[in-house]
Amino acid sequence: MHPMLTVAVRAARRAGRIINRASLDIDQVKIARKQRNDFVTEVDHASEQAIIDTLLTAYPGHSILAEESGHTPAKGAAAKAQEADFVWIIDPLDGTTNFIHGLPQYCISIALMEHGVVTQGLIYDPNRDELFTATRGRGAFLNDRRIRVSSRVRIEESLIGTGFPFRRIEDLDRYMTMFKSVMTKAAGLRRPGAAALDLAYVAAGRYDGFFELGLAPWDVAAGSLMVSEAGGLIGDFLGEPRHVFGEEVVAGTPKVFAQLLGLLRESDLVQPAP
Repeated sequence: MHPMLTVAVRAARRAGRIINRASLDIDQVKIARKQRNDFVTEVDHASEQAIIDTLLTAYPGHSILAEESGHTPAKGAAAKAQEADFVWIIDPLDGTTNFIHGLPQYCISIALMEHGVVTQGLIYDPNRDELFTATRGRGAFLNDRRIRVSSRVRIEESLIGTGFPFRRIEDLDRYMTMFKSVMTKAAGLRRPGAAALDLAYVAAGRYDGFFELGLAPWDVAAGSLMVSEAGGLIGDFLGEPRHVFGEEVVAGTPKVFAQLLGLLRESDLVQPAP
């Protein structure tokens, strides 16, 4: 395992212990509302701090882009991450709403971006003790076992993951048209509520494809590398590699990826950039 990824694993397991302890008594967890349908807990903050402390102890000169604390050392837009030499992109608890309700579908996501390219990715599910990892050019793994995307080629036989636009209700009409288009073609559609874990499941062949809009870099960065290293394709709704910072994500086996993009175009949901 790459030395930087080894440090990220140490950080994730430390955060996972914090999350697992808190999950034993969720009623005692303090919860705040960031915006409509978007919550943060003291567990998110404690998990994030544990991850950042571990990473910066090993690599004090690196930058951080994290869901709860923003961008350090310089506060600013997510675009700053693309300018940094080394930036860790962190979601300390993806699936906070599931966690609050005791639904065991959430994860930790950590990625390292070097000069604008994701080179290390980690997604850790503390409930199942499943550790998904990837290093650019070296493949993707689940608990040290090599993983690949599924071999399915027809969307009619495929299980597709998705996510609802829960933060931006104005996207709902567009999403429902998209949902109907995919639902009428695919074998099944699932929405568990943690996008990073959904992308890990595409890499592991549990889903054959995935799509969502309104995502943030910390939802996508680690999973995007995982899908690519597992032999899949990932991009925005035009199929372009702007998914980490572009809010729109489509992923899947090569054939299913192409069919998902086709469904979006047929539904007039995606207009080419001017």
